[in-house]
Amino acid sequence: MIIHLKIAGGLLVLLAALHVGFPRYFRWRQEFASLSLINRQMMYFHTFFLALVVLLMGVLCLLSAEDLANTHLGHQIDLGLALFWMIRLLLQFFGYSPVHWRGKRFDTLIHVLFSILWLYLTLIFLVESGVFAN
Repeated sequence: MIIHLKIAGGLLVLLAALHVGFPRYFRWRQEFASLSLINRQMMYFHTFFLALVVLLMGVLCLLSAEDLANTHLGHQIDLGLALFWMIRLLLQFFGYSPVHWRGKRFDTLIHVLFSILWLYLTLIFLVESGVFAN
C-alpha cells in the first residue's frame, strides 16, 4: 500500500498547485470587489493556507510513506487524514449545491472526478490507519 500513499502524495501536490489558478478561474477580482478588505484578504489567505496544508500532506506522503504505513504515529496521522478527506467528500454532496454542476457537462465531469479523488484519499488513509485490520 505504500505505492498508494505515494500516488496520493503526488495527487495532493498537484491539487495544491491547482489552487494557484483559483483567483483567475473563479474571477475573484470581480467577485470580491464588493467585499470589505478584511473579507477579501481572508478569502485569499485561507485559500493559500489550505493549499499549503494540502501541499504538506502530499509531501508527507511522498517522503514518509513507509512511516505512515508502518508506525503507530503514522497510523494516527493516516486516520486524521482519512477523516479530513471523508468530511471533504461529504461536503462535495451535502455542502455544495448541485446547481453548480448539474446539467453542465464540464462542471459535472469535474464534480465526478473530484468526488472520486476524495473517495480514493479517504479509503487509502482509512486502510493505512489500520481501521480495517483484524
